[in-house]
This record gives sequence, C-alpha cells and structure tokens, in this order.
Amino acid sequence: MICKLVHTATLVVLLGTVVSVQAPVPDVSQLGPQVGEHVPTFSLTDQYGQQHNLESLMGPNGLWLYFSRSVDW
Repeated sequence: MICKLVHTATLVVLLGTVVSVQAPVPDVSQLGPQVGEHVPTFSLTDQYGQQHNLESLMGPNGLWLYFSRSVDW
C-alpha cells in the first residue's frame, strides 16, 4: 500500500514538472511577413505542375497565404 502511494506521489511530481516546463515564446516579428504586410512577388509550381504567381492568385479582397509543414518533409 505504501509502495503504491510512493509511486503515485512520484508520478504526480514528475507529471507536474513536465507540464510546468514550457518552450520560450518566439519573436514572431523575426519569422517572416507579418499580418497585413505586403509579400514579394513569387512564382511557384503546384502539385499538378502548373505555375502560379502572386498576381494570378490575388483576388479583389487580397490573398490569404497559408503555409503548412507536413511531418514527412
């Protein structure tokens, strides 16, 4: 019984330590274009081999660029 109590207390302390450790917050102003900022002209090929540039993608309300990194890069 005491052994279970000691193991449980140790587990609670270890989990509390892991949860309390947080990564530092990055300075997002150093990570690339910011919200509302103009991006440079670009030309990229999509998964079907078609070329796209900023002007061809821009609509009347602007353009939302979303970059996602997959786990298999």
